[in-house]
Amino acid sequence: MKITVIPSSVGPDAASVHPGFFLSSYLVEEAVAIDAGGLGFLGDLDAQSRIKHIFITHSHVDHIASLPIFLETVFESGDHCVTVHAGAETWASIQGDIFNDRVWPDFIALSEKGLPFVKKSIIEPGKPIEVEGLKLTPIPVDHVVPTLGFLIEGPGGTVAIPSDTGPTDNFWRHAAAAKDLRGVFLEVSFPDRMEGLARISKHLTPAMFATEIRKLDADVPFVAVHIKPRFYGEVVDQLIALGSDRIEVGRPGKSYTF
Repeated sequence: MKITVIPSSVGPDAASVHPGFFLSSYLVEEAVAIDAGGLGFLGDLDAQSRIKHIFITHSHVDHIASLPIFLETVFESGDHCVTVHAGAETWASIQGDIFNDRVWPDFIALSEKGLPFVKKSIIEPGKPIEVEGLKLTPIPVDHVVPTLGFLIEGPGGTVAIPSDTGPTDNFWRHAAAAKDLRGVFLEVSFPDRMEGLARISKHLTPAMFATEIRKLDADVPFVAVHIKPRFYGEVVDQLIALGSDRIEVGRPGKSYTF
């Protein structure tokens, strides 16, 4: 299974100029995306047009910022339009706060009137969805708004993307039971000196990150993502200081094969 961390800043070699995570989104193989922070800024329009399913973890803007732009760019009327999968609370925010004819045209209402910009799919925790040869299971994590992480199972095994979360046990229980787990993309937002803010906002620091990976009794790589650009160097130094060969610092634009 190939998972690409979609670059979250624009311009040639943007990720190499600043490797921090401004926005969040992943491309799984070619036709499935997790979140849409930078999805609509993906410069390869052919690659955008191949994406038919987007799974939204939660309603925060760094995870949905380019969703309306993406849907307009790849618009294809009929049964071939994109399906957006999200929990009920997240869909309520997407509809009420974005597709409301003020911030952006109401693609949902247009779709219901016979001009399908997007198919709406409400997903439920613990109930797998099978699309494009993949099985995605949404698992609740502990964030300040309702948030679903995903276990993504394909022919080559399972990859876990918890999304934004503070300390969690539920997700790791499900990950431990997953079929042939191959890797985890785990957030780490703030340096250790900002643990107070991390706990209030339900994110992780490097020390908290280390605690989380010990909860999963599996010898798999943990790719550190969602590093706040302002604190990137400090967070990376603290991750390296942990001295764990299980930890890899994620790079926007990089494809990971499991």
